[in-house]
Amino acid sequence: MIIESLKLNNFRNYESLYMDFSDSINILYGDNAQGKTNVLEAIYMCSSGKSHRGAKDKETIRFDQEEGHIQLVVKKNEIPYKIDIHLKKNKHKGIAINGLPIKKISEILGVINVIFFSPEDLTIIKNGPSERRRFINTELCQLDSFYTNNLINYTKVINQRNDLLRELGFNYSKDLYETLDVWDMQLIRYGREIIKSRQDFIKTLNEIIPDIHRDITSGKEDIKVSYEPDVTIDDFEKNLKSNRERDIKYKNTSVGPHRDDMAFFVKGKDLRHFGSQGQQRTAALSLKLSEIEITKMITKETPVLLLDDVMSELDSSRQNKLLERINGIQTVITCTGIEEFIRNRVQIDRIYSVVDGTASLMKSYDGKE
Repeated sequence: MIIESLKLNNFRNYESLYMDFSDSINILYGDNAQGKTNVLEAIYMCSSGKSHRGAKDKETIRFDQEEGHIQLVVKKNEIPYKIDIHLKKNKHKGIAINGLPIKKISEILGVINVIFFSPEDLTIIKNGPSERRRFINTELCQLDSFYTNNLINYTKVINQRNDLLRELGFNYSKDLYETLDVWDMQLIRYGREIIKSRQDFIKTLNEIIPDIHRDITSGKEDIKVSYEPDVTIDDFEKNLKSNRERDIKYKNTSVGPHRDDMAFFVKGKDLRHFGSQGQQRTAALSLKLSEIEITKMITKETPVLLLDDVMSELDSSRQNKLLERINGIQTVITCTGIEEFIRNRVQIDRIYSVVDGTASLMKSYDGKE
């Protein structure tokens, strides 16, 4: 799987941009706030239909413009795909694949598999459970359309159930109360499938992450990942019913996989609470590198790796391990300088200088134009 080119019109701070990419290392360098991350954001949107920043569509359109456009050309199994995203300030965006409009955003998932790695990901271990759930959801939605469908439906049902809980809190009636059974039945149906998929994912993760973590730590540490479901598949229905009065009181659904977590253990120590910053960052790096291997294993394709100014956040040892692991993977890297790559003798195939919404192709690593 290779990204061949990206075209932007009125996206973020770019009036117009065209970039082509090598199938190896591509570097975007420049000062902060020049537009480097915006390029990665556009690529990510073509893989997921949404911004990695959680931005609304209208926020991604260039200032004072009503519409924006992203076009990404990729090659997958030697077959070309053109992904077009038409952003509109006051309407829903339009997405087309090879000129054919899609009806649901979820249809874009899996066309191109992208792994986004930012400095924020280095804090995923110590951050709250929502960050770790987001990691699982992002990965599984790219790899499993069945999971995507279950997650979408679960989210819809839980929002509808919460609306009903709020209504019951202010205007209780027996008829209204009995309709909870309808939402609970659907919540249990989709929730159980989500729990099962997450169990399988963590099992696969535990088959991959230990070797990667041992390599990064030079054999000094072993790691284990534990799935911490809020409720088991067997107990979901019982716990949901037993918490019903509490849910009505607080107007919120208190039981289900929307409250799941995952834990990382090194030498029996829970890194969320007792790991050093170095251990937490190493575990986060191992997690992201494992994501690459899981994607390769399931899709039989190598994903595209987007590194957003991560190198500056890693010490030299972790930098070296990361650079070793991305060998043979198409990678787009943003940075404020290329010294670390020269120091590590990394072969760079494309270098773009990014300045105030413009990207100029510069000299390659070997000094040739």
